[in-house]
Amino acid sequence: MRLDESTAYIKSMELKRDQIPSYNRFPFHLPVIRNLNKFTFHPNVTYIVGENGMGKSTLLEGIAVALGFNPEGGTRNFNFSSYDSHSELDHYLRVAKGAIRPKDGFFFRAESFYNVATNIEKMDEEKLGGRPIIDSFGGQSLHEQSHGESFFAAFLHRFSGEGIYILDEPEAALSPLRQMSMLARIHELVNEGAQFIISTHAPILMAYPEAKLMELTEEGIQEMALEETGHYRTMKQFFENKDRLLHHLFE
Repeated sequence: MRLDESTAYIKSMELKRDQIPSYNRFPFHLPVIRNLNKFTFHPNVTYIVGENGMGKSTLLEGIAVALGFNPEGGTRNFNFSSYDSHSELDHYLRVAKGAIRPKDGFFFRAESFYNVATNIEKMDEEKLGGRPIIDSFGGQSLHEQSHGESFFAAFLHRFSGEGIYILDEPEAALSPLRQMSMLARIHELVNEGAQFIISTHAPILMAYPEAKLMELTEEGIQEMALEETGHYRTMKQFFENKDRLLHHLFE
């Protein structure tokens, strides 16, 4: 059953402004953090979009770590670090949870999913008891699949209903057709009680109906319609007048 405002797992977040040590250092100097007030999540799908350098991944990481996920991704049971580089933002976020606890959860980071796949293989080699972890991802080694297929194996097999899923640029290895398949999978899981928070550059993936779409800019964070976002307008302009744009790019 779809979640609503009364049953959402994650309702809102806000910055503990009175505890910020300095707005002149990372990550507090980022526009999204400097201008962050109370932020309310959609009970089904919330998108966080914007140009590179605006702080999307930093914000998403802070939310995920504040909820108990490993900074490099995985479930709350994953506890590995190939390079300890996550920010301290999670210590300064107040995340309001709903009364109902999710039965599942996953933090998906495109840039470090290879490390998650490697960690799965290491844990399965140790034979800690129970069924192999890779069975939850479809049973085939994630390293023996293409980048895109290993991503989709997680979305298709590991994600289930009644969970909170935080996805950082999941489209990174997905073709446009696979992105549409991803939308269909999101819809299936939303109807089974899942809540998503997604950072993306892909207008296709941003198109889930009735989702909340927040765009990060130098001025901070603002709710937008899909058609108002910079990503959508850039792609639309490109395909509607490709030759003219290429002419200016190549001058």
